[in-house]
Amino acid sequence: MANSIFRELISDFVSLFFPNCCVACSDSLAKGEELVCTRCMLEMPQTSHHKEINNELRVRLSHRFEVTKAAALFKFAKSSRVQHILHALKYKNRPEVGIMLGKVLGQKLVDAKIIQTDIIIPVPLHSSRKRKRGYNQSAKFAEGLSMKLNIPFSDTIITRLVKTDTQTKKNKLNRWQNVSEVFHVKDPVTVKGKRILLVDDVVTTGATIEACAHVLKQNGCSEINIACIAEA
Repeated sequence: MANSIFRELISDFVSLFFPNCCVACSDSLAKGEELVCTRCMLEMPQTSHHKEINNELRVRLSHRFEVTKAAALFKFAKSSRVQHILHALKYKNRPEVGIMLGKVLGQKLVDAKIIQTDIIIPVPLHSSRKRKRGYNQSAKFAEGLSMKLNIPFSDTIITRLVKTDTQTKKNKLNRWQNVSEVFHVKDPVTVKGKRILLVDDVVTTGATIEACAHVLKQNGCSEINIACIAEA
């Protein structure tokens, strides 16, 4: 008991000088808060996609490809706290942020009971980009989802054959041309007949997720569901 109290006192003392900060607003985290402060989590624009099958994300994506269910955790806006979180995940070596957000959305999907799937597959990074970053941010998100949904995930089923240019400043047509033939399923047996939850960090036009869905369907998967951290 004494050792436990001592460790807690030391932790509190260290936090005074090296406080853990919220990745969304940079304010110090209160005791018990993890990565994102309670205020930010309450105030950031969360969607209600987990409560409605025909939500705006599914309807929007269904114009591009056959999608059974779709859900985003947040609505994306430039220079917002949601963008700060995504920036920390992608560019500031904070893979734990992806896992945490996956758990948050995963719990919502469990509570709503709207996702039935066999395997979770993240949109892959090209190997060179993954080496530079150290991890695939979408795979970290998939890992968190897997923990809550109790469904396996794999980041080796789909590979990215070509290192594409960033999608940020491309229009809808150029985004599709940029990714239309860059993904490959290593072993079709791993997806044939399977219901798949395909996940990405952000869905904007849907070009990247469509290209992945297309190659999965070509290799015999039975159903595509989509989950993402944010939709723009």
